Amino acid sequence: MKKFLLVPILALTFSTMSIGQNKGTVDAKMLNEIRSSFKLDASSRAIQNAITNSESIRELSLNHEKIGKTDHFFKYRVDVKGITNQESSGRCWMFTSMNTIRPEVMKKFNLNSFDFSHNYNYFWDLFEKSNLFLENIIATADRKMDDREVVLYFKGPVDDGGVWNSFFNVAKKYGVVPAEVMPETKVSNKTREITSLINEKLRGEGYKLRNMITEKASVKDIALAKMTALKSIYRMLALSLGEPPVNFSWRFKDADGKISESKMYTPKEFLAEINPDFANTELVMIMNDPTRDYYKVYEIKNYRNVEEGINWTYLNLPNDEIKKFAMASIKNNEAMYASCDVGKQHNRKAGVMDLNTYDYASLLGVEFDMDKKTRVLTRQSGSSHAMALIGVDVDENEVPVKWEFENSWGSTSGNNGYLTFTDEWFSEYMFRVVINKNYLDEKAKEALKTTPILLPVWDYMF
Repeated sequence: MKKFLLVPILALTFSTMSIGQNKGTVDAKMLNEIRSSFKLDASSRAIQNAITNSESIRELSLNHEKIGKTDHFFKYRVDVKGITNQESSGRCWMFTSMNTIRPEVMKKFNLNSFDFSHNYNYFWDLFEKSNLFLENIIATADRKMDDREVVLYFKGPVDDGGVWNSFFNVAKKYGVVPAEVMPETKVSNKTREITSLINEKLRGEGYKLRNMITEKASVKDIALAKMTALKSIYRMLALSLGEPPVNFSWRFKDADGKISESKMYTPKEFLAEINPDFANTELVMIMNDPTRDYYKVYEIKNYRNVEEGINWTYLNLPNDEIKKFAMASIKNNEAMYASCDVGKQHNRKAGVMDLNTYDYASLLGVEFDMDKKTRVLTRQSGSSHAMALIGVDVDENEVPVKWEFENSWGSTSGNNGYLTFTDEWFSEYMFRVVINKNYLDEKAKEALKTTPILLPVWDYMF
């Protein structure tokens, strides 16, 4: 009897599925209504002609009412000079971290200009990321290849990306050196090819390590295989970036024309001389993440570049609090690492970021109405670039009206290398600021003492 019931039950099932699928399709009636909603009247025809013959929808949508309305003057501004250029690389986090401490070096040695070797720390960043990848592969070797975490590791063993804690980790372990000690190379300025080759090598070595562990290889043999892999990575980096110095001699000409005596340093000794308290930093990351509770500390699992380093950790705060603390730092002449969604509403020619700089809604006749929380949850917005936060302008009541970034795209970018953004833009597209915790109020300081909430490596914010 059960056999005879099977056919009508299956028929009913397929019928239901068919009805469900049809409900989701665009049928002739729907298509007719959709087509009828578009009227190519004179106004729409003019817009269509403009868009279809333009190189850029963005340029057509540039809001004329915004042009020239934002100046580049600031009541409070950190004493900075000199613009860096990360070229075709994703090392903004490293340039920005170094840009926040460059003024200290220039002041200490009375210099007109100074820059760090980004190439030196980039070498060690990629080397340590390679080691961390291999360690992550060893730690997850008992999982299937389609495990979400394993997939993530193999998808991107290393890249140029990072945040402030990435710089802290690598500088604490390896120190820093002046730019002339380990200059940039063609490869460090254009990094896609070398990172692609390193990733190919690491994926192969990682897969071998997984197989060795599956086949019950000894701990000694696994360690030897990992060492062999790291030797290969070191060779690739040394041939492409140059070999990092163990020690170096440095002298300088100060702002008065006086030439210093030559002095020998190790990279860690140089860091200790220019920033004695670096390892015991009072800096903390504060962030505006509207998708999560404020006054909570969050930590992203395995988001670091050095195995023994610290993960990306931040205190989530409302925007108004972040602005208040950032103003205090700027007024005290202390630049901050900051990161934002730099591509949004950014007039690159003017060096200005303001809401509705590009009026796509008026041009296209459709609304774009997501708030910051929705943009984050749907992956429409997130932090994409780091810069040094160095200036704030205020109204007669000391309320901020606009802010300034020191960028790392060269002096021909933006306003001579700097970017101005309105306070409204700050609210919508600023995400992170690294600040001395002494500028925080008691409520924020107390929140910092709480145990971090651990977020997965695939979290939507990161």
